Amino acid sequence: MSEHDDDRVQEAGGLGPEAALRQRHSARAASAAARATALFHYVEQHAPSETRDGRMTKEQIVWKAGNAARVSAKALAVLDESAPNPAADSRCARNAAASAAQAAQAGQLCDGDSAAATDACRAAIKASQSAGAAATAAAGGEDEALNTAADADEAAAVASAVAAGWVKPGQQLPEVSTGVRSADLMSMMHL
Repeated sequence: MSEHDDDRVQEAGGLGPEAALRQRHSARAASAAARATALFHYVEQHAPSETRDGRMTKEQIVWKAGNAARVSAKALAVLDESAPNPAADSRCARNAAASAAQAAQAGQLCDGDSAAATDACRAAIKASQSAGAAATAAAGGEDEALNTAADADEAAAVASAVAAGWVKPGQQLPEVSTGVRSADLMSMMHL
């Protein structure tokens, strides 16, 4: 990096490109993890004794949402504990969004076929897909258009989750335990 490049970094608030991307991916991961956690608490309170088709019990639905909240919290914890790396950071955001989509599916199991639940689940899946696209090897977490789409889809997923009653604005959420993060689990999560 030249001296001139150093000056531009300082003028931009002291953040280099990797740190700026870290903030962006971190914000998206934190939002997805908060959605997953809020959904876990919603599902704990509203899960039916079993699904209409009888394939899942309340305990299974709650476990599905709880596991999604834990995995999203793990992705966020890994992001917080590592050095900035756009590719790895975008994978953490992708993993958090994918977990939030799984939690949304559990939320939909609670609410049945209501329009709000269906829309919120679709929005969560779209946010997960956009985060996945931003995290592809080719994009490496640095593609501006893909990151912008992922940010917009995350915001839409939050709005849909609020509309469904799954997330309450300003809701204080307790931390979700990340449990033990083994090397095997980290490898499976591509972290």
